[in-house]
Amino acid sequence: MQLSVIVPAYREGPRIYKNLTRLVGELDKLETAYEIVVVSDGNTDATVREAMRVDSPAIKVFHYPMNVGKGFALSFGVDQSIGELVTFIDADMELDPANIRGFMDLMETTGCDAVVGSKRHPLSRVAYPRFRRLQSWVYQVLIRVLFNLNVRDTQTGLKLFRRDVLQESMPLLAIKKFAFDLELLVVARYLGYQKVCEAPIALEYQFETTVNLSAAWRVLWDTAAIFYRLRILRHYERRMVALQAANQDDKEPGTLGRGA
Repeated sequence: MQLSVIVPAYREGPRIYKNLTRLVGELDKLETAYEIVVVSDGNTDATVREAMRVDSPAIKVFHYPMNVGKGFALSFGVDQSIGELVTFIDADMELDPANIRGFMDLMETTGCDAVVGSKRHPLSRVAYPRFRRLQSWVYQVLIRVLFNLNVRDTQTGLKLFRRDVLQESMPLLAIKKFAFDLELLVVARYLGYQKVCEAPIALEYQFETTVNLSAAWRVLWDTAAIFYRLRILRHYERRMVALQAANQDDKEPGTLGRGA
């Protein structure tokens, strides 16, 4: 079973070569076919050049000129990938890529629809500031109240999905930036993919990475927007019906399909 690893990258020029080399070393230990899809999200630094320097045929590097956001980069990467299993991992490698093996083992033994890294898992090894811990705890309480989502940590950047979960969920998503991870899990649950497993992680917090008040406010705003689309507008239901109708039109004889 092939694994696709999607690596969204923004302003990672100084360290992406070292980080991708580290990622390749860990994936080689899995003894399974894999590809690494690096998505440069509108970078103007050396990110693309440094990523292409890594000596591995498994690495594919994609770039588009405008910075759109991590969510868009992940969606774009999934579209370019081919694996039956798809992993997301941030380019800064704060999260140890060695964790990927445990995620795959957990999915195989439990039949989960998705495995998400959790800083609150009892076996996780994490070291990050108390204020960040408090922010994360408050946010996850809010998530449970709003969406009844039984996940203790939606925002950690290491996740593993079956491809069919992503193929059904991603066309319904609206957010391209901050709360993409949450919207993906909410929509997957809405579609019936409710078996989400949490896995331990090793987190090396990089203190130059900060969450400013503007970013925190944007996450809260996007979270409220997801609730509004789900409960009030019924956006995901309408979007799903529209996509099903479009697919049906493509299949009917006498109409122009995508391959026409």
